[in-house]
Amino acid sequence: MRSHNAGMSSIHLTNGCLISLRPAGEHESLRRHAARVGIALLALSPWKLRSCAGETARGCLRMALDAPCVLFTSPAAVKAAAGLAALHPRQGQYWLAVGAGTAEVLKRLGVAGARAPARMDSEGVLALPELAQVDTVGLVTAPGGRGLIAATLEQRGIRLIRANVYERVPIRISAERYARLRALTARPCTVVSSGEALRHVMHQLPGDIATMLRNSPIVVASRRLAQLAEDQGFSLILQAAGPRPRQLLDAAVPVLRPNPGTAALASGHDAGDA
Repeated sequence: MRSHNAGMSSIHLTNGCLISLRPAGEHESLRRHAARVGIALLALSPWKLRSCAGETARGCLRMALDAPCVLFTSPAAVKAAAGLAALHPRQGQYWLAVGAGTAEVLKRLGVAGARAPARMDSEGVLALPELAQVDTVGLVTAPGGRGLIAATLEQRGIRLIRANVYERVPIRISAERYARLRALTARPCTVVSSGEALRHVMHQLPGDIATMLRNSPIVVASRRLAQLAEDQGFSLILQAAGPRPRQLLDAAVPVLRPNPGTAALASGHDAGDA
């Protein structure tokens, strides 16, 4: 895997640079897709992911997995859960994934029937018909994530059994990372699939870097994130078809490489990365 601290030269030799706000260690898929069309990536991680351990986490997960409907909120939630318990759906039980990437991780672990919405965001999940057929949902997630899902389900009168199987450990952005941002010669474009990540990063940035990013394009994964980006002061906001790396890149390519052929090149990449 390419180092999180790749050399400065890669940033200078491209037509554009994606600013990725994914967790530490989770940038490689987007980096690989971008490199194929001559776009660099600079990682600006707000946090790293750490799996939970211990009997408390195992006990909460066992109760969540026993619910009539189980909802996994991210690929990281699936991976962390698999480290705590066997993932075997019961007959008649609904297993749901927040998106196709999460469903694919479940499938790789032997859970082939997990349902994911076509619209891969909180609103898409909340529209799944299975959630209207149960009174209890096991939510396999992390503290602070997917708050809209939990709040809306509770408003509907659904009992939630929450299993926090991993956590987000905040990372302080380094002076070296700020220096690389200030040294950019390629046009930056921030890519966002988490509102919490955007808020966390923008809160840390020095004024000059925050202004630079606000004056550059931002690609978001949903309508809700578009509104958040506007609230954060961004003006050139592009909404991707979804949160997956290829979808985010496809939305960024026209503003970073304004060539009609490059979008088609991006769309031809592998679809299997979450």
